[in-house]
Amino acid sequence: QVHLVESGGGLVQAGGSLRLSCAASGRTFSSYAIGWFRQAPGKERDFVGAISWGGGNTYFADSVKGRFTISRDNAKNTVYLQMNSLKPEDTAVYYCAAASSIRRWSDRHGYGYWGQGTQVTVSS
Repeated sequence: QVHLVESGGGLVQAGGSLRLSCAASGRTFSSYAIGWFRQAPGKERDFVGAISWGGGNTYFADSVKGRFTISRDNAKNTVYLQMNSLKPEDTAVYYCAAASSIRRWSDRHGYGYWGQGTQVTVSS
């Protein structure tokens, strides 16, 4: 089992950057792939990106490709979502999620553990 806590959200102007962190409890953090999702008011929770267990592979939604990166530090039990060139449409609550095995990275139903979310607001 793993417990996830997101941090780093806030208010930023369009074109700015934020780095979100997803800190995990447990000694088996490297056994989990980590996904990032976001949910805007009145919308579905959408896939943003994901990183594989060892960090060697990352996957991104087309809407953030080239602007967002994901990295992980298994020694610190933490995954980072670096968000650059932010746009007002990136405004949402951002969640990290963990999966011990995954069939489709973008399928939120494949992730068994979720954090509480952190708000990101991008002003125009």
